[in-house]
Amino acid sequence: KDVQKEREPHVYLSKEEVKEKIQSYNSSVTDKLKMTLNANGIYTGFIKVQMELCRPITVQASQSQGRCAHSNNETAFYLPDGCVNTLHISSTNTVQEVIEALLKKFFVADNPAKFALYKRCHKEDQVYTCKLSDREHPLYLRLVAGPKTEMLSFVLREHETGEVMWEAFSIPELQNFLRILDKEENEQLQILKKRYAAYRDKLEEALGGVWKPG
Repeated sequence: KDVQKEREPHVYLSKEEVKEKIQSYNSSVTDKLKMTLNANGIYTGFIKVQMELCRPITVQASQSQGRCAHSNNETAFYLPDGCVNTLHISSTNTVQEVIEALLKKFFVADNPAKFALYKRCHKEDQVYTCKLSDREHPLYLRLVAGPKTEMLSFVLREHETGEVMWEAFSIPELQNFLRILDKEENEQLQILKKRYAAYRDKLEEALGGVWKPG
């Protein structure tokens, strides 16, 4: 179930509460990705972000892998499904900064404004996906929820179709997208033609058996 925006009230923790939360968090960690509390009250730790991108991303051609279409020194390609990236961030990092760090790590040249960060959580036997505001602090959400990704996980997606800032795309990017879409359209058309040709052959075979003199 998708929820349009994160609407939960913010609960600010005292320094002592943060310390206790981090101790409890670290005692439950199973992948060694622990949090560290600094003397100034800022804490650092790790979050994992699943990439659920439907549209191709633009990267430097030398960094690209997978299905792609070239344009000068840049390449548009589809990121593999289920790709998960681990980021080391601090409690002061916002959602916007996390998105920028993810794109930088993948050498993505696209405008960060094209993307949004979501949190996915379980409540009352249902899975909810909520879009986070740019001012949210993902590490705080991770700390409060605990280390189990079943309770909370982060997902990077494109903005919904109605929210896409098309002016943020360059002409070469748009041209690459059109090439990829044309190729996929042709591939799907060929698949449909083969499927219906097979149906027709079976129907003709069945009709031949019905009308066969006998």
